[in-house]
Amino acid sequence: MNHRHESGSIPESSQQLAHLIRSHAPANGTHQTAIPSLSLLHATQLSGPLESVYKPSICVVAQGAKTATLADETYQYDPMTYLVISVELPVIGRILKASPEQPHLSLRLSFDPDVILDIIKKSNHPSSASSKVSRGIAVSHMSPSLLEAITRLMRLLDVPEDIPILAPLIIREILYRVLQSEQGAQIHQFAIIGSQAHNIAQAIQQINQQFERPLVVEQLAKSVNMSTSAFHKHFKSVTKMSPLQYQKAVRLQEARHLMLTETVQASDAAFRVGYESPSQFSREYARMYGRPPMLDVQQLRSSNSGLELLD
Repeated sequence: MNHRHESGSIPESSQQLAHLIRSHAPANGTHQTAIPSLSLLHATQLSGPLESVYKPSICVVAQGAKTATLADETYQYDPMTYLVISVELPVIGRILKASPEQPHLSLRLSFDPDVILDIIKKSNHPSSASSKVSRGIAVSHMSPSLLEAITRLMRLLDVPEDIPILAPLIIREILYRVLQSEQGAQIHQFAIIGSQAHNIAQAIQQINQQFERPLVVEQLAKSVNMSTSAFHKHFKSVTKMSPLQYQKAVRLQEARHLMLTETVQASDAAFRVGYESPSQFSREYARMYGRPPMLDVQQLRSSNSGLELLD
């Protein structure tokens, strides 16, 4: 889909959105809002890695730029584009443009895949379970209609009494606009019950719910009615990782989060996320992040002062 003819209204609308974000997130850091699925980020400096297991969500930058890295793939987005995450993924974000004069201002809107399925059922586009499985993360071009709906959702924060009634309607409109984008089919597939992508999403949810337990891939594949070979193939298509690599990434991110936010010692964090050997944990941690656990956390505290480990 070509959005060039629409792009003229994007910069001005993004400035309006940036003003709204700044008014509701005036201080440095991540801010939850009265709309439970909507969070805001205000950053006055470039960041080190900001890690989280992202749930299905839409990430929009109103001012500045950001990257999201999944395994060895990096996706960059700015006011002309937006990021869509269709399934739970351990993502590393970095803020590329930010200063006290021109802070980075962005938002993340999480969504329930069941709402996507309901919109599909009520639209004129019949659903079909495709055998082709796409990556669970993508960057799309911003459209004026989508940006306008997102701005209206932000304006509801000024009239909180309207949120319970109007926010769900505007969120449905936002998701409908996203489904109309060039990445619409990619998002669509994860909502279709019985599709390979939906099966992988169910398996990913199981891993995240019990990541501290030993992972038996054959049992996980069986639980979503897939052969082990097909499960491995499609899991890697969605996440860029094997199931065991995915679990390891989630474990290490959670351990990093515990050490940073709860001042937990490395050995305690290792046991809490499922490692039996602190030495193995330290080796795998250093291999992933380039530094031993406690040194890494010290560096993170100094480089991300004021920023949470969230988008």
